[in-house]
This record gives sequence, structure tokens and C-alpha cells, in this order.
Amino acid sequence: MVSALELDLDEPDETETTFAGNALLKARAAMLATGAPALSDDSGLSVTALGGAPGIYSARWAGEPRDFYRAMEKVEQELQEIGATDRSAKFVCALAVVWPDGQEAVFEGEVHGQLVWPPRGDQGFGYDPMFVADGETITFGEMDPARKHGMSHRAAAVARLKAALL
Repeated sequence: MVSALELDLDEPDETETTFAGNALLKARAAMLATGAPALSDDSGLSVTALGGAPGIYSARWAGEPRDFYRAMEKVEQELQEIGATDRSAKFVCALAVVWPDGQEAVFEGEVHGQLVWPPRGDQGFGYDPMFVADGETITFGEMDPARKHGMSHRAAAVARLKAALL
């Protein structure tokens, strides 16, 4: 398997309104550029009290340059501004596979949890330091990466992909 980065492929603008749509957009672009089957993902944090935001805008939530500490602060600030007591959230991942013959498939995974403030831990990336998965007491930012990867939204999506394709 070769990555789009290794092939120096341009990443298309994410113009879709869903994780699945953006994953398909990126996989289609890679397949068209290479002529080979392509796998792509789109993922992010969906906060219940914020109507699913930051959602597909997770990486760009705090503007450019991408700064996830600022993005976490913005999530917390918006929760405080609306007086939210519901701190439930989920990470969502959509994996898209596109084949040269036109076949396409999308596999989604989620991990549900609660947001904490202040952020804790320096493992992982993105919103991991403020997310505690259901049934856990530590944030993804505090968790051993192998343990987190075993229960993550990406792990759930990959399990669905493997079950369908293998």
C-alpha cells in the first residue's frame, strides 16, 4: 500500500457535508490520479450539545494554522456559552474504498464518550486530551496508544471494512 503523500497527490478540497462524502471525494481523486483502487478516510469529533460540531470541520475548527489546543478551547468556550450540561460526544470515522471499475463502499465507525476540561494527557492528537470513551476513566490523551487504537472510531471502521472485504 502506498499513501497519497508518498505519491505526491494533491488532496482535493473537502466540499461534502458528511464524513462519508468527504472520504469518497478523496478516494475518488486518488483512484483517478493513479488508476488503482484507493482507500481514504475522513474523521472528526461530533459534540451533541453543539449539534454535531465541529464535525467535518474538526481539523479546521479553530482556523489556520491548525491548532488543536485552540480548537479544544473553542469547543469548551462554546459549551460554556450555551450553558451545556450534556458533554456527550463521539469520534466518527468514515473509510471509503473506490475501485477503478466504479464500485464504491463506505464503512463507518464511532466511539462514544464524554468531554472533560481541562484537557489531560499528551498521547494521541487532535481532541484526544479532552475525550473520555464510555466505560473509561482516562482521556484518549492519557491512554496508551495501542489501547486507544484498539477501541477507536478508526478501529471500528476498519473492522467493518475487513468484515465486508475479506
